[in-house]
Amino acid sequence: MFLVEGYNDVVVEAKLVYGKRGNKVVRKFRCTVGKRKGRVVSEPSQCAKPIDLKKRFTLKKTKARMGARITKKAQRTKRLNPASRILKQLNKARR
Repeated sequence: MFLVEGYNDVVVEAKLVYGKRGNKVVRKFRCTVGKRKGRVVSEPSQCAKPIDLKKRFTLKKTKARMGARITKKAQRTKRLNPASRILKQLNKARR
């Protein structure tokens, strides 16, 4: 008996969502398992990759220093950029 025979559940590694690359709307994937659970990545295979700790700590320091500025800029982009507005509608329709 194989291990697979005992389980009927299918593990889906990632769900399809839409994201931006520059000002273009592209398909991306939200990881549902692994170390990157909840993160949006461009390929489902990235969900199992190890985390680069140097990048993680660099971003943590940057957010501590410039968090409010980053938040304001992101909110303005989401409100005004046409690609961001299209993206919002596409992902809302998928829910």
